[in-house]
Amino acid sequence: MAPFEPATKGSGQEEGTDLRPRFDAAGLITAIAQDGETGEILMLAHMNAEALRLTLETGKAHYYSRSRQQIWLKGETSGNVQLVQSVLVDCDQDAVLIKVTMSGDRVACHTGRVTCFYRRVQRHADGGYSLAMDWRE
Repeated sequence: MAPFEPATKGSGQEEGTDLRPRFDAAGLITAIAQDGETGEILMLAHMNAEALRLTLETGKAHYYSRSRQQIWLKGETSGNVQLVQSVLVDCDQDAVLIKVTMSGDRVACHTGRVTCFYRRVQRHADGGYSLAMDWRE
């Protein structure tokens, strides 16, 4: 049996109380990890049904790696585990927001930074764009 009932349409999906994640054609849902204390967005990843189930059951964030095509426990090798405070879904249940407490060195990005969002887009006078390090760096 699948861990979640299939998504529906209309108000039952958008206003109901049944968890019915709307996975995409590849079987994935977008997941955003947010620091539960500061509100800072830490990372964006994807989950399949198994990763979402493991996250809910263990209280530790699990994701699905599209490049490796496997589930991974965040922080399994680095020690920077994301301990789940709460899991929220958006209105049509095609994205999840996971509020977490970071363990270990409290870094979410594989580059060793607190957040994966450490560069901001700058627009140039000639209409071009580049990336600049964020103020936290």
